[in-house]
Formats: sequence, C-alpha cells, structure tokens
Amino acid sequence: MMFRKLLWAGFLSLLILFSVPTRATEKQDTLRVLFVGNSYVYYNNLAQLINLLTDSMPTRLICTKSTVGAAHLGEHWRGLRGLRSKTLIAEKKYDIVVIQDNSMWPLEHKDSLLFYGKLFADWIRSTGARPYLYSTWARQKTPETQAAITAAYAELATAAGAIRVPVGDAWELARQQKPEMVLFHPDGSHPSPVGTFLIALSFIKKITGTLPARFRQVYNYPDNDGESFRLMQLTDEEMKLCAGFVEQVQSKQ
Repeated sequence: MMFRKLLWAGFLSLLILFSVPTRATEKQDTLRVLFVGNSYVYYNNLAQLINLLTDSMPTRLICTKSTVGAAHLGEHWRGLRGLRSKTLIAEKKYDIVVIQDNSMWPLEHKDSLLFYGKLFADWIRSTGARPYLYSTWARQKTPETQAAITAAYAELATAAGAIRVPVGDAWELARQQKPEMVLFHPDGSHPSPVGTFLIALSFIKKITGTLPARFRQVYNYPDNDGESFRLMQLTDEEMKLCAGFVEQVQSKQ
C-alpha cells in the first residue's frame, strides 16, 4: 500500500511539473540592411552603431555599407571609383537597401538624384529588397536649404515608391529646439557623434517602428581580433534629446 502511495505521489509531481507553462524563448527577428552612400554613412561608423543599438531589440538590424567619400548615386550605378553597389544588391540578398546621394546633389543636381534614385529603387525591388531613402540635412551655414533637400527626397520617394527616412527633418527640429546641441563635425557638413546618434535613431525608428528601451552611455564594438574599441560615448541628456526629436518628427508622418 505504501509503495502505491509513493508511486501515485511521484506521478502527480511529474504531472504538475509538465503542466506548468514554461516561457518560450523569444526569437529575435533580423533584417539585413545595406547603406549605399558616402561619408555621411561612414563617419562615426553609422552602420556599426545601428547594429549595437538594435542588438537587444525585438528586431535586430544587421547593417553593412558600400561607400566612398563624396560619392553620388550616378557613380554607384556606373560602378565608378571601385564601387560595386549594384553587384552587392544583386548577390547579398538584403531585406532593405538605403540609398543616399551626395549631400549637394538635391540642391545642385536634382534631376540626377531623381533619375538614378529611380533606377536604384527599381533594381533593389527586383532583388526582393525594399528601397529606403536617406534624406539628409542642410549644412551648418545654410539651414535655409533644408526645405529644398527634403522636398527633393520626398519627390523621389513618391516617384520611386521608396520609403523616406526623415533624418534632415530631425536635424532641423534639433537645431530649432536645441541650437546649442553639437550636431556637426567642425567642417560644418559631416555629423558629430551626437549627429550620428540622431541619424541612427531615425533609421531604427523608421524601419522597426520603435526605439531601444534603454541606451548605454558608452558603445564599444568588437574588431576582427576579438578586441573592442570605443565607438561612441554620449550623455544621458544627449541620447534622450535625440530620441525625443526622432519621435516628434516621425509621429507626424
């Protein structure tokens, strides 16, 4: 009798154990993103920063780049200056390809932006990827040109069926609401570390629909030898401000 009771008790224990629901491991989605552009991409390692920022998010962005300084989309399309952007798009099976023209082209060569932007958008879609546009900012000394830059990329987005990432809009808002914020490199064109952080959040929000729940003050990135280097270090206030500007801009779209 005692043996039967012990056996029954053991059976009930196992039944309870296997009846308790266990929390399934949440699987992280990933999207492979290629940036086709120039120094506005490689300054402060934008692609690597986005990788780090999305590492703990439900959707992780794995970003790579095809860039050379001051490149415009015509050079990317024709494979000049050692660029292989079209080949990379065709061979690597990206989910998203971001295209960005020379920073002055929307103002000085808008027809070229529209022409090659449309060619790239069609090429990107033919591979099963989605085309995104890196809508850039006005230079430090000419903030009045922002409206024309934004309008050119908006026109391309409509003509090419592409998604415009409103980076320049976020910069404009930041310059209006927090003029002492250091967004620019000393050359007045390229982004500072804070500027690159604002760019990264603009892409993350537009692609995933959300922003990271938490930020680190220091971002380190591993190199090929397993060591790590300091990618960026910002204050809590700077990161909070950048997140707020991105939310404000994209909530209106």
